[in-house]
Amino acid sequence: MARYVTVASISHRPEHPYNQVAERLQVARQYAVRAARMGADIIAFPEIYPHLGAPVERWAGIAEQADGPTLSCMAALARELGVYIIWPLLMREGAKLYNASVVLDRQGQVLGIYHKMYPTISEMEAGVVPGREPVVLETDFGRIGMAICFDLNFRPVMQGLAERGAEIVFFSSMYRGGLQLRAWAHEFAYYIVSAISSELGQIVDMSGTVLAEATYEAIALARLNLDRRLLHMDYNWEKMDAILAKYGTGVSFQFFTREAKFTIASERPDVTVNDIIAEFGLEELPAYFTRATQLRSQVLAKDR
Repeated sequence: MARYVTVASISHRPEHPYNQVAERLQVARQYAVRAARMGADIIAFPEIYPHLGAPVERWAGIAEQADGPTLSCMAALARELGVYIIWPLLMREGAKLYNASVVLDRQGQVLGIYHKMYPTISEMEAGVVPGREPVVLETDFGRIGMAICFDLNFRPVMQGLAERGAEIVFFSSMYRGGLQLRAWAHEFAYYIVSAISSELGQIVDMSGTVLAEATYEAIALARLNLDRRLLHMDYNWEKMDAILAKYGTGVSFQFFTREAKFTIASERPDVTVNDIIAEFGLEELPAYFTRATQLRSQVLAKDR
């Protein structure tokens, strides 16, 4: 059944120095309120947003714990606005320093924390400890995962999020990501929402298409249907007319001819896209590629 969510990212470099905490939080509040008034259910900020610009030698001293000042402020804001907020910051847990993304739920409670799995060399030299595994969290609209900046270069992060069932990946970063965002979104068939500390934060469709892009206004926002799948045209194409004959506008298709793929989404309140896939025997991408690989192995085994 149709399962819509409105996502927003803030791509902005704070004008105030990192030690002007109140002023920096006021700007963050302004953007979050604006995004919420535009209909956002979840709002993501850029990498280490409250601490951005601090010299690395200061990181250990300014890192927050779970009850720290900026995290507490954003928790209250999430509760006030009734939205999820992804708040990336330098975080201390015991003696360990992390580059983290904290997910706050609509009540302002910590839903989960992701530790950047692949800090840069300079970060690790400054004492940042790498995270050990991808994190996927269940929200009231679907499953979300996080990635942070340099993570985008490493398959264990992006593939791990797909294997754990992420439907949307929120990418908080200092660099834009560009082609890498579109490539990963297309390969793993999830949405990616980027929040960066400059212009051109993006919301990328599972097809690799850019749906929204922030420039000077800082906010990128899009309404996404999560009851949607990316499939290959092979062995599925000939079933489309039968699906339309039964469901009509209750399903929607979008075609990506260059990649020989398409998406199918349910627009009905009583039927999921999984129901339609099962009913008409559609073959999903992982199963199709697995079948091709297995047959290749069988053919090669006979050709000895």
